[in-house]
Amino acid sequence: MENIFFTNWENIARVSIMTFLAYLSMVFLLRISGKRTLSKMNAFDFVVTVAMGSILATISLNNKIAIAEGIMCFSILIVMQYIITWLSVRFKFIKKLVASKPVLLLYKGELYEQVLKKERIAIDEIYFAARKEGMDSLEEIDAMILETTGDISVMKKVSSKEAETMKDVEMNNF
Repeated sequence: MENIFFTNWENIARVSIMTFLAYLSMVFLLRISGKRTLSKMNAFDFVVTVAMGSILATISLNNKIAIAEGIMCFSILIVMQYIITWLSVRFKFIKKLVASKPVLLLYKGELYEQVLKKERIAIDEIYFAARKEGMDSLEEIDAMILETTGDISVMKKVSSKEAETMKDVEMNNF
């Protein structure tokens, strides 16, 4: 149990310097890689974000990792994310591998209970999304969609399931 609160000033200095340098490197690499790298788009982007945080913590606290190794790790992760997103914009089968499709949860006031169960969405989350849009009844809503980000979109008016904004939505009508 010795050294539980303090080891020495050298370790404190190392952690401070490494964290500072790793943070600056990560911010620089993220800025040059573009907005998409840390966007809230889908599960794949979330994994990249979590991995970046994990790399930062490892660089900061593991004294066996040099800053150059950490920067290389950041760089590889960002390049991989860039390549995957570049490919997914150009090839549908890649997009299907890394991103889910939006799913219709409610249409014209009718809740799709089986879809809610399959997607593990509680009715409270549906009510929350409705309240957030100022709706006091689900009958007022034409469509609710579980987006690829996990957010629930509320559409007050939809002409039909074939509407332009509904074209990529999975229509599981049970």
